[in-house]
Amino acid sequence: MSAPSDAFAPSRQAGLIARAEALFPGGVNSPVRAFRSVGRPPVVLSAGAGARVRDADENWYIDFIGAWGPAIVGHAHPRVVDAVRAAALSGFALGATSPSEVVLGEAIRAAVPSMERLRFTSSGTEAAMSALRLARGATGRDLVLKFAGGYHGHSDGLLVEAGSGLATLALPGSAGVPAQVAASTIVVPINDLDGVRAAFVAYPGQIAAIIVEPVAANVGVIAPAPGFLEGLREVTAANGAVLVFDEVITGFRVARGGAQARYGVTPDLTVLGKIVGGGLPVGAYGGRRDLMANIAPEGPVYQAGTLSGHPLTMAAGAATLALLDDHAYERLEGTGAELEAGLRAAAVAAGRTVAIARVGSLLTVFFRDGVPTSTDAAMAADREAYARFFRAMLDQGILLPPSQFEAWFISLAHDRELIQETVSAARTAFRA
Repeated sequence: MSAPSDAFAPSRQAGLIARAEALFPGGVNSPVRAFRSVGRPPVVLSAGAGARVRDADENWYIDFIGAWGPAIVGHAHPRVVDAVRAAALSGFALGATSPSEVVLGEAIRAAVPSMERLRFTSSGTEAAMSALRLARGATGRDLVLKFAGGYHGHSDGLLVEAGSGLATLALPGSAGVPAQVAASTIVVPINDLDGVRAAFVAYPGQIAAIIVEPVAANVGVIAPAPGFLEGLREVTAANGAVLVFDEVITGFRVARGGAQARYGVTPDLTVLGKIVGGGLPVGAYGGRRDLMANIAPEGPVYQAGTLSGHPLTMAAGAATLALLDDHAYERLEGTGAELEAGLRAAAVAAGRTVAIARVGSLLTVFFRDGVPTSTDAAMAADREAYARFFRAMLDQGILLPPSQFEAWFISLAHDRELIQETVSAARTAFRA
């Protein structure tokens, strides 16, 4: 399992990239895969095993993308593969509820008790969109509050950017998003409780929900400030709004019960994804029994999905969650701490100023002074320095997220030897 000898040599991978560019916008089916922010041709990954992935030219890398989160037990874990294989032998989607939906649903509820009832979807985007539709339907209100830099999928109402001032309605964050749709969302800075309170004063009786990543992980890792999540709970309860935790990334990663268990704050609704599908497409939302009673066919809020609760996904998810016991989270925490300490020491030795933000097995190396507590602070990081670091690590066989603003994902398959190899590569890369 060696590092690539020449990433720019004519190769099968280069041919596949050219063919992909003729088929897909930017040559990819999700923008970050294009590697444009790090100034390197994208990799085409053909296989994964444990904590490593292999590209189309048979080069292996230590992987910290982790399928963007779900590979928490490592790639192609035998128990997960066996579960999917067994499920496939019974057919794929059969058009009705399957036993595996019940099994995984019960496992999720046991770990996340606030999800008294839940509904599966095929993606996190669908789950977040559906949770907010439910909040609006249950409250009879139209506005939703989110936080700058928080990513909740690409539905129109959430693909927005901040307005011109504190607690103002949002503007379209993408071409194709109608201004009137964007204006149903209020954007407030992360960790700004005063801004949240100001929004409820500015729009009394109009805000249906707050949606928040309890640990922001799509602008780099930003932990909640002390009292921030508790403050959101108090504000929503006092104003009759719904508190939605988007735990697509943090769910079953920062703790078995997600960020709500780690920080001791209970939301009204929770959005899940990634890990609960074991690497197959999935989303889920759920929460208080009375709220979920509004979902059709019991109530007036419509949401459906032909492939929701797909038997193969349910099998992969159940097998993955079964591997995540207390010992697993102790290992993830320890591995994360070891990587953090090693990277910090490597940066100091190279005379490089970096800030390392970590919550459990989520980590970001920011090329700036001081761990950011807001989106603006995170965005002030040196992106070109990160790009140079990324390229130097890739040349040594370490695959990092191809963006300064994505989290590194640590898995149970990252053992001490792989962490030491990563830190050794970082000593060289920090000097690049």
